[in-house]
Amino acid sequence: MKPTVVLLHGLARTRVSLSGLRSHLESLGYPTWARTYPSRTHTLPEMADVVAGWLQEDLPGRELVAVTHSLGGVLVRHLGNRVPFRGVVMLAPPNHGSRVASAFAGNALFRAFYGPAGQQVVCADEWPSPVAPFAVIAGTSSLSIGNPVSWVTRGFGILPAGEPSDGVVTVAETQHPAMADFASVGASHTWIMNHAEARRLTVQFFEQGSFCATP
Repeated sequence: MKPTVVLLHGLARTRVSLSGLRSHLESLGYPTWARTYPSRTHTLPEMADVVAGWLQEDLPGRELVAVTHSLGGVLVRHLGNRVPFRGVVMLAPPNHGSRVASAFAGNALFRAFYGPAGQQVVCADEWPSPVAPFAVIAGTSSLSIGNPVSWVTRGFGILPAGEPSDGVVTVAETQHPAMADFASVGASHTWIMNHAEARRLTVQFFEQGSFCATP
């Protein structure tokens, strides 16, 4: 039996943002689990407590893997050993913190909308290291009609045009020295979960532990 895929959305998003990816995984025979966690009102440790409790209640004894988007990758790091994931694929995670969040951290509207996590994502120095084998997929579409934040980051020069990014997170910010594999795709931050190659690579990692196909 295939492992259950836990889907963890990004900051100020909901489980609906991953519904297309969820349907794709289910069509391939993967059981899935997704709930909207309180990303705008809780700190990262508090979110981890909530999600760990849900998973322990809903999926006891299940073999688990996870797909995360953006802040979801940071959240899975805070879950630590409480959830025994067999493998994790992080889509566009700010593993080194977020330059964009740092630029707007002092803005009252930013603070009000994104809550405590919007401040915590500025710096990754105190985040736990990932526990499960994990891979990272970064986006490289730095300016996208479907990603309004990218207009702001480009317009204010927060993410310069010469540095590869998805319009919100740079490719360098997604990477982590402990990652088992890495790939980049031509997707924006907002919609990377719907990119066909990102989906293919996600499934391949779950099945082979690598983005490189076994001969």
